[in-house]
Amino acid sequence: MLKSTALLLSLGAAATFSTLTAAPALAQTPAAQPAAHPASCPAVLKHTFNRLQDEAPQDLCQYNGKVVLVVNTASYCGFTKQYEGLEKLYAKYAPRGLVVLGFPSNDFKQEDADAKKIADLCYNTYGVKFPMFTSTVVSGDKANPLYSELIKATGNQPKWNFNKYLIDRNGKVIDYFPSKVTPEDPALVGKIEQALKG
Repeated sequence: MLKSTALLLSLGAAATFSTLTAAPALAQTPAAQPAAHPASCPAVLKHTFNRLQDEAPQDLCQYNGKVVLVVNTASYCGFTKQYEGLEKLYAKYAPRGLVVLGFPSNDFKQEDADAKKIADLCYNTYGVKFPMFTSTVVSGDKANPLYSELIKATGNQPKWNFNKYLIDRNGKVIDYFPSKVTPEDPALVGKIEQALKG
């Protein structure tokens, strides 16, 4: 009986020693790297930006297969009220595959430097539910990579706030609309509906 008890204690000690010695090896395992953009993701969406609400990185490849309307926004602009129309557009067509992506920018000196104030205006004043990102550069030589591609594809760079670029389900940039074209404009709505059928 004493022999079997000693054997059990011995086995328990060996298991404990094995567990203790194995732990450092697990701790030294390298952390998993962020997943690369999927090969099926179109080039124009192979970008990551920080979300406005929490500054967490968001991969635009998640919108692959959707019709995407990209808009540069600002809080203190005569066109700021377009947030309302953009949200209505998003609410109406999101079930069919539209997503609106908002990119605040101070390129034209009409955006707040405080991300919390931008977020408050978007979410609390205008009830925005479409994805919004942190403030970025959308024009000139320092334009972010997404806008550089949009400008190259259309030959049009933002000359003011609330310019709109439309991307089809296959990731092709199909149109550009200047600030004065409102979200309710039949020209824009017609292009969106046509792209949603594709």
